[in-house]
Amino acid sequence: MGGSVKRAKRELTARMEPFDSFWEAPDDIEKGYSKFGLFYRRNYLPLLPRERDARILVVSCGPGYFVDLLTREGYTNVLGIDSFADKVRYAQARGLNCRVETAFEFLDATTDPYDVIFCEQELNHLTKEEILEFLALCREKLRPGGTLLVHGLNGANPITGSEALAQNFDHYNTFTEYTMRQVLEYSGFEQVRIFPLSLYVFYTNPLNYVLMLVSALYTLFFRVSFILYGKKNRIFTKKIGAVARRPAAARG
Repeated sequence: MGGSVKRAKRELTARMEPFDSFWEAPDDIEKGYSKFGLFYRRNYLPLLPRERDARILVVSCGPGYFVDLLTREGYTNVLGIDSFADKVRYAQARGLNCRVETAFEFLDATTDPYDVIFCEQELNHLTKEEILEFLALCREKLRPGGTLLVHGLNGANPITGSEALAQNFDHYNTFTEYTMRQVLEYSGFEQVRIFPLSLYVFYTNPLNYVLMLVSALYTLFFRVSFILYGKKNRIFTKKIGAVARRPAAARG
């Protein structure tokens, strides 16, 4: 693929909660390192390369929650970027390799390919046109065979799907497992796998086992209900994640 064309700095459509900054940090930012660390360990860590020198980019890193976990797990070549300087300062104070950058401009300008690009912010904070542009940039900046990890709000959940779209002025869409796969394959990715994001990762809290049971019962009920209407949805968690690969270099 040819070199990138340098783009002028632009403003994304989301203004209140821009896509290139992380907005889910708790009020006590320090507590978030352990809280989000458990979430990332359960949902994302098994999907990363075993090689600890893999080149990993964390987009919208905020205070560096995922960067912190990766660093503690022995990954040595991790960079986090976020457009809000105040959030990045928390990460830098912990010695994490994070810096202030806007997502689209950074991806456009970077030249060395990454083994993994991980997106902290939900794709729902981008318009459909911006999603396609962002995924195209990610594909271009991954090495052949490299991994992309993204997530979004699940529109198939009958309880939270419509509310998730309406409850934030900067949410422009929701996904189902079908549409998440659809947009990734359209953007040139392969080996796409859509998976549920588990919120019940605090196993020391007995209440989470109750919530996991209730969630499983809801999923069973939703699954049967959707089948009655001829629908194939199987994932009904509040959020869904996706892992996909940039195709390996053409043979011969």
